[in-house]
Amino acid sequence: MWALERALLRGFPSAAESRRGKPSELDAAGSESLLQLHFEGNYEAILLSEVIQDVFTTLMMTEEKIDTYLEKLIVAYLDCSAADADNVERQRLIFLLGVGSLQLFVQSNWTGPPVHLQPQDFLPSSLLHQFCEPKALCTAVLSMLVLDGESVYNLTSLPILLMLARVILVHSRHKLAAIQTLPWWTLRYVNIHQQLLEERSPELFALAQSCIEQVTNLETLFTSDECWHLAVQFHLECAYTFLNYYEYKNAKKHFNAAKDITKLQINLTGALGKRTRFQEKHVAQLILDVQREDDVLLSHHELSPAPTALENLTKNYDLSDDTLLNEIKLADADQYQLPDLCAEELAVILGVCIDFQKNNPIHKLTEEELLAFTSCLLSQPKFWAIQTSALLLRTKLEKGSTRRVERAMRQTQALADQFEDKKTLVSERMKIFYSCQVSPHWAIERQLASLLFELGCTRSALQIFEKLEMWEAVVICYERAGQHGKAEEVLRRELEKKETPGLYCLLGDVLKDHQYYDKAWELSKHRSARSQRSKGLLYLRNKEFRECVECFERSVKINPMQLGVWFSLGCAYLALEGYDGAAKAFQRCVTLEPENAEAWNNLSTAYIRLKQKIQAFRTLQEALKCNYEHWQIWENYLVTSTDIGEFSEAIKAYHRLMDLQEKYKDVQVLNILVRAVVDGIADRKGEVATGLKGKLQELFGRVTSRVTGDAEIWRLYARLCGNGQSDNPEDTEKSLQYLTKAHKCEMQSANWEKDISSFKEFVKGAIELAHVAIKCSKNKSNHQGALQILSSARLNLHGLSSKAKQLFTDATSSEVSSELVDEVTAMDSMIAELQEMSNQLRNQC
Repeated sequence: MWALERALLRGFPSAAESRRGKPSELDAAGSESLLQLHFEGNYEAILLSEVIQDVFTTLMMTEEKIDTYLEKLIVAYLDCSAADADNVERQRLIFLLGVGSLQLFVQSNWTGPPVHLQPQDFLPSSLLHQFCEPKALCTAVLSMLVLDGESVYNLTSLPILLMLARVILVHSRHKLAAIQTLPWWTLRYVNIHQQLLEERSPELFALAQSCIEQVTNLETLFTSDECWHLAVQFHLECAYTFLNYYEYKNAKKHFNAAKDITKLQINLTGALGKRTRFQEKHVAQLILDVQREDDVLLSHHELSPAPTALENLTKNYDLSDDTLLNEIKLADADQYQLPDLCAEELAVILGVCIDFQKNNPIHKLTEEELLAFTSCLLSQPKFWAIQTSALLLRTKLEKGSTRRVERAMRQTQALADQFEDKKTLVSERMKIFYSCQVSPHWAIERQLASLLFELGCTRSALQIFEKLEMWEAVVICYERAGQHGKAEEVLRRELEKKETPGLYCLLGDVLKDHQYYDKAWELSKHRSARSQRSKGLLYLRNKEFRECVECFERSVKINPMQLGVWFSLGCAYLALEGYDGAAKAFQRCVTLEPENAEAWNNLSTAYIRLKQKIQAFRTLQEALKCNYEHWQIWENYLVTSTDIGEFSEAIKAYHRLMDLQEKYKDVQVLNILVRAVVDGIADRKGEVATGLKGKLQELFGRVTSRVTGDAEIWRLYARLCGNGQSDNPEDTEKSLQYLTKAHKCEMQSANWEKDISSFKEFVKGAIELAHVAIKCSKNKSNHQGALQILSSARLNLHGLSSKAKQLFTDATSSEVSSELVDEVTAMDSMIAELQEMSNQLRNQC
């Protein structure tokens, strides 16, 4: 049985499996014929086969839901036989039916060509009698595929096939104990079903995790040399599953596991080459270098899918630009020659590329790096799924370039048209399909329409969106074109045909009216997460935070995997000062998407408000791992670090802020840091902060080189150097220098001489400066230098004394104001002392 299942996963049997299979495992005509149809890609024939039609006639239809009836049908068929051998054969047949249904659904919605099979061609007539027309059956099935309140794409083709696959691979899996790889096919079903939903489904994620665990326990898959191809495919499928559900670390782990099995070394590097037609000199170009470790060739290459003929792959359009070359022309092309890569190796490179895209910011450099990946993949066109995925990614990257947008347009059109093309066999399109995360055909058409809209072809874009019944995109087109009335008209026209919660939500978005969200809520029987999400967002825009919180809470109760809703809920709680609720919401955010820097930052804000400052510090560290360039996060980190006594981290944060904002300053933080170092305050770990004096002096040197006009910063710098009280002559001299600069900054301000209290403070600083000058002069061995210091201090005080007498002398009594008498006396006394010291120094010269 294991050989049969391996061949099915691979999509073709090996020569040895074919020889071994027929006499032993495939002796039953039913499963043998169905398996052969699988290998041929003739999935329609599987459902129409006589042996499968027998399954559908096991039970008569009673008044019940379609999925319940189908499940009873399957279970009844499996329970018919008492003999063990016959029961295993029946399990094989049902399993192959489930896989065939899934594959045919993929053909109908992903790979093409279109499937002409209709439900009435294979379903029992007793089931179809419930519905007056096929469209009614389709509508009923689509409603049953709704999970966690998230609707399914309305124009999904033949959803009954996915329903049948779900019934067999999920609901009836307890009856298929003989099938070892059943959980792997269930995982594939999960990935397909999830792509039909608006938001992530917790139900599907839980099922995916269970399947991954079960497949991981199949030791043969990971220990046998013959199975390394399948092991690579499994790891890639797991990685894409985790990426879908924001589990970026787990995804990376599986991508790396797949890469390790293939022993590929994949590195972005520079190589001399030419990019333009008129370039004369070779310059460094970014390329992807792919090599096998020690040039080892992996065994059992016959078990890897054979490449598809080039004429059966989607055409890769040339750039046709008058300046840019179609591809980089390397000076030494042989040095970076790619090895001949098999399907799994190409899929690994694509996986590493997608992982790189998900874990890096949207930036011009990131786009260039991703283009290096696509160039590498497209240099070896071998498999339909890999070619399609690489071309689609390249068009997304090129649409913003004026020189490449024309190719992006033509290439996207070709990708959309290939679905109808019957030239390429389905079996060729399905090779390595599940390891590449190919987009469904309507997503490619949507990308084409979006590109047309961005290029100004609004009418063409609208035609595609309306054909796809993507009413949200239609509304956005009309809204951006300023035709608000037209958007409403389209939605009301569709609602006249059929009322759906989605359409009512869109009408609520257009008219900004709560009543339409309420109608959607009632129509869905209180199961539409979208209606509460949209209603909550409207309340949020109107700053009605209490009502907003209620709506969001209802929405996440239906579907807890809505990242955006959790974030908005946290923001609403912050506005209401409900910090417990905010902390819980942002905690869910970072659980779903650990790379969300904004969520980490907001979570720290909630913790700060809850007086949980250590937690806030840790969350800010996570935020900075996600976004190292966000100055607001660094500012929060600076303040929190200072607050909890992480003085070393505070200094580091201040340096980073100066990297991001040239003239950044926070005097309050600097004051605390200076006090901690000067007074020997212990940090959070209990270590005395005095040891950070050198680092803090380095920081002050950087700050004062950029912020030169802040007196308080200069005084703090002087205090750090001992404020003139240090026994170290060098520190005393620095203190004098910094205090002098502080004094000059204060003198340049326009307020110090306007009232007596400000003047007194200014005088106090000048006298302090004079004391430091005296001490500094005593440390000078050079009398001329000491004399200069004393003269400067004396002249400064003399000017201030004259200013005091000029501004604050009573006109009648000709005496200085009584409030300033002491200060003037002190200045005169200090002037006399400085004069006397100067005279002594002159006598010594």
